[in-house]
Amino acid sequence: MANKLYPDATAALDGLLFDGMTIMSGGFGLCGIPENLIAALRASGVKGLTCISNNAGVDGFGLGLLLETRQIARMISSYVGENKEFERQYLAGELQLEFNPQGTLAERIRAGGAGIPGFYTKTGVGTLVAQGKEHKDFGGETYIMETGLVADVSIVKAWKADPYGNLVFRKTARNFNPMMATAGKVTVAEVEELVPAGSLDPDHVHTPGIFVQRLFVGTDHEKRIEQRTVRQREAV
Repeated sequence: MANKLYPDATAALDGLLFDGMTIMSGGFGLCGIPENLIAALRASGVKGLTCISNNAGVDGFGLGLLLETRQIARMISSYVGENKEFERQYLAGELQLEFNPQGTLAERIRAGGAGIPGFYTKTGVGTLVAQGKEHKDFGGETYIMETGLVADVSIVKAWKADPYGNLVFRKTARNFNPMMATAGKVTVAEVEELVPAGSLDPDHVHTPGIFVQRLFVGTDHEKRIEQRTVRQREAV
């Protein structure tokens, strides 16, 4: 078995980065994002990035860190409403944006990982989403064609991993991470806990190690809450 273990995020990304590359970044909101890897991308200075991610982080955290340093040139996303710097750059024409319905984005990534170059969906028919896309009728219904997505590097965050790169995700973090792990030419996994080989129940593995080329144990995960909503306690 080739050694997949690296000491930290910087080492795990060594030799993979180049200007103008496409990166998939896992996570849903701020849950399950590869915090250490995003910080290492920022420190690397790589620029002109196309980032495929459901969200664009928030100001000062997640992919918002790369927006601050102007390292992202284009976003392929579903929801970006929590980031004022994103809004400013987009409205100023400084950042390209390809919006996707959330389910369409998920399926485009899954399709890319499965080697499917395109598929038809009803989502977006008759809206701006459909402009410039091939239309086709099936059973009397109109569908539009969407293309599969792949990335030069996928960066994902997992709960547990073994040395072979088998990954287990936890709760909401099992969102875009598993499908992105299949759609990267190289997948780098940031994990919270490394367990011995053979200790993971095969039925509980979400991403088989064949999809993971590099991994490391992350540190100092903040795990921020994107929107904290509280209410007053009722009087007893």
